[in-house]
Amino acid sequence: MTTPRDYDVDRPDPEDVKQVAAVFDDTSLKREQLVREHVDAENRADYEAALATFTHPRYEYVASDEIYDGADEVMAHWDELHTAFPDQQVEIVALHASDDAVLMEAIARGTHLGAYRGLPPTGKRMEQPFLGIFLFEGEDLVCERVYYDTATVLRQLGIARDPMTLTGRAETLARHPLAIGRAVIRGVTGR
Repeated sequence: MTTPRDYDVDRPDPEDVKQVAAVFDDTSLKREQLVREHVDAENRADYEAALATFTHPRYEYVASDEIYDGADEVMAHWDELHTAFPDQQVEIVALHASDDAVLMEAIARGTHLGAYRGLPPTGKRMEQPFLGIFLFEGEDLVCERVYYDTATVLRQLGIARDPMTLTGRAETLARHPLAIGRAVIRGVTGR
């Protein structure tokens, strides 16, 4: 067994390290509690309470490149979602703390009972796993950034087809003949 090298650096006092860890744990717990309050308020459709969890309301949806910034935009977004999926519930699967965020693994479930982005109600259920990153400045919630797969919801609502089924492959071929043709030629020629 080798002994560790002394790199001639100032090492922190172990008591200072314990104090930093305790502060981080306390901040992490407060943030996680705020995330739980936020999700609980959304599940009750108490959007005023959900809005109050932010110091500056902001949503970023990475898959669709949408940003809702400010109380009016976020509230309009929630109204649109509630109209389309009035029974939507978010189940928190796990929460993970980081230096400036709480990562939430979750599943959103709901029934498409109202118009959404021009799509008439299908009456179908959706179940969407997603990752929500709640960004903080200190203890203040300033943004929820959401990562999800849009194709999953569209397939569940009957709007898109699974690309691995026969129907899905035929649809893909019909919609993207040039890209598929080029891929076949590259496969045959080895380029």
